[in-house]
Amino acid sequence: MIGVFDSGHGGLTILRALTERLPDRDFLYFGDHANAPYGDRTPAEVIALTRDAVAALFARGCRLVLLACNTAAAVALRTLQQDWLPMHAPDHRILGVLVPTVEGVTGEPWRMEDRTQTPREQATRRLIVFATRRTVASNAYPEEIHKRAPEINVIQHACTGLVQLIEAGASRAVLREAVRGHVSTLMSELNGHEPDAVMLGCTHYPLVADMFVDALPQGIEVVSQPDLVAASLSDYLRRRPDIDVPRKRGKVSFLTSGDAEEITPLASTFFGRDAAFQKI
Repeated sequence: MIGVFDSGHGGLTILRALTERLPDRDFLYFGDHANAPYGDRTPAEVIALTRDAVAALFARGCRLVLLACNTAAAVALRTLQQDWLPMHAPDHRILGVLVPTVEGVTGEPWRMEDRTQTPREQATRRLIVFATRRTVASNAYPEEIHKRAPEINVIQHACTGLVQLIEAGASRAVLREAVRGHVSTLMSELNGHEPDAVMLGCTHYPLVADMFVDALPQGIEVVSQPDLVAASLSDYLRRRPDIDVPRKRGKVSFLTSGDAEEITPLASTFFGRDAAFQKI
């Protein structure tokens, strides 16, 4: 069974892509709604909350947990992998959404030793990353992208308040105005220099991806993080059959630290079909 963790609803956009790509796998989703959002929390808080969530999923039979939260992946993943996992669950694995996203944007593998000497074709020269304040502050995306493709100019913008609006079920009109405001602010800072591509660096944002497309100048590519993550996990499991064996059941279960009855209706919208949560 594969665990998928997010601070709230956002990871359900990743889970949806995963179930479509891997229909014969069992998934257990945990949303830490009681402590969401993570974007405005300190790094120490993000690490502690993410660690506890991963431990809860491990305890329920998941040998592999995907951090389907950009903030958790950017702030906590490396610490958990290097310092916590070897001592507490050495036969388990923790992955994040940052790695496949960086690989997809740059066209380069994450591990530097896996890079080839063949020059790659790279059309993107100016990349905009819309993300939470904490993900932007971590500087994880610019650092990792520049290691693999130093010619890409990464410009970040923190969409303060957008996750809270999405989690609260704000109207489409309110969300559209918020997105338009963030895009307008960013574009004015570019002084007319349009980006080649835009990456939505928060798993909540695919739900308003159409609003970003409408607000951006015509023709700018918006990178699909859920599709990149699903393809990457499929490849990982193919290379590591010891981590998870297909059960051919396709069972998907949902856990939350918040109010399950309140969360379920909106979460079902994120997931695209019924997502009945249970409180833990």
